[in-house]
Amino acid sequence: MKRVVNIVEDERDINNLVAQYLRKDGYEVHSYYTYEEASAHVGDDDVHLWILDIMLDDKSGFDLLESIRLQAPDIPVIFMSARDKEFDRIIGLEKGCDDYITKPFSPKEVVLRVNNIMKRTYKDNSTRISVDGYELDEVQRKIYTDNVEIELTTKEFDLLMMFIKNKGIAFSRDKILENVWDENYFGSDRVVDDTLRRLRKKLPNLNIHTIYGYGYRLG
Repeated sequence: MKRVVNIVEDERDINNLVAQYLRKDGYEVHSYYTYEEASAHVGDDDVHLWILDIMLDDKSGFDLLESIRLQAPDIPVIFMSARDKEFDRIIGLEKGCDDYITKPFSPKEVVLRVNNIMKRTYKDNSTRISVDGYELDEVQRKIYTDNVEIELTTKEFDLLMMFIKNKGIAFSRDKILENVWDENYFGSDRVVDDTLRRLRKKLPNLNIHTIYGYGYRLG
């Protein structure tokens, strides 16, 4: 089951960029651009985390946080704001936010903070995934066969996780580059083939199919 993140940010470029990075990391993301849009979903019971901008049209993220806390006292909330004021941080913490990010920020930093809060909040859930006879621990980023760890590089593990989270879906080399190496990578798409060749060598039972002239698919 995918974790659900609600983003409330009236700057569409920022909202969409953060959403894009979170989706790449396997989250289901709902974007809202106004206080009114977001407030209609405060009572949704399938949300695992909220990301709130402080400045929202005629109201604030503080108002929205109070509504969220009335409905779901334990759900994690992250504030993000262009205002780097100690006063805002204190108010946010007093009202019960779990983290505070100041703009400008790196989208990857947001993903890391979301991951850390998710792990703390939902730590009772299993982080182990079984695939083709291998046991994978997503939190520790380790993979085992018969309880023996197999060493993977960062990109090998990222590539494997992309396939596992999208099992049955075919990906072109360009799409794999975008998802695993991100859109700022300017090297050859041969890096996909090389990384996958090493992954197959280390995990010979992994059921990744080559789609000639296009790309790859797990399962």
